[in-house]
Amino acid sequence: MSELPPDVVLLWGLQNESRRGPKPSLSIEDITQAAIELADAEGLAAVSMARVAERLGNSTMALYRHVKSKDELLTLMSDAALEQPDPLPEGVDWRTGLTFWADNVLTVIRRHRWYAQLPIPGPPTGPKNLAWFDAALGALADTGLSEEAKVGVVMGLITYVQGEVRLSLDLAAGFADNPEAFSRYGATLARVVDPRRLPALARVLEAGVFQPDLEFEQSGDADFDFGLQLYLDGIANFIERTCQDGADPAPAPGAES
Repeated sequence: MSELPPDVVLLWGLQNESRRGPKPSLSIEDITQAAIELADAEGLAAVSMARVAERLGNSTMALYRHVKSKDELLTLMSDAALEQPDPLPEGVDWRTGLTFWADNVLTVIRRHRWYAQLPIPGPPTGPKNLAWFDAALGALADTGLSEEAKVGVVMGLITYVQGEVRLSLDLAAGFADNPEAFSRYGATLARVVDPRRLPALARVLEAGVFQPDLEFEQSGDADFDFGLQLYLDGIANFIERTCQDGADPAPAPGAES
């Protein structure tokens, strides 16, 4: 059997299994929590091994005995910050379950806004990331979809949620820096958009779509929910096409057969 990838060993704490002797005064969990608290307070750019050590009242070298690099620390933070997902409500249908799941992802990441700046090096492997993955798959348990199709549906949902979260947090930061640019967006476009060259956009402006009639975060929530429901409409159509009349569920589009 091949060895586990280093990031999996790190995230699951498997590197400590063979250690003997007294329990060390500093743990990976302590280091990770201190890094998360620092990022929450000052942003991801403030996180360094030295700053985390200072927060814990330890030397930087003491941290390196547990976490080899800042990259490893970011990997640990990317899993720990997600916390544990709330259990899906009992007896709800798949659509309600996935909506509940997506809203909870949004809530958790908003508590740690730096999370959107973390790189995404691959599919989920950490215990908390996998718990969220499992919860979303569980919402599809009674749909009749194949296991392969469920994974395709959930990976598409993760792509949507992660993309929308990252976009909305970036826009929120821009709004905080320059709210006037957002409030004047429609008026600005109206001065430069020529209906002969950009007719579809001109019709949007004429309809008043970009008028500043909502608070920015409320508007962002509405956009998130609108896009989410469109995606779920697509899933509903996919389930109907593949599972009606007892037909064998088809794999997700693009999945290997």
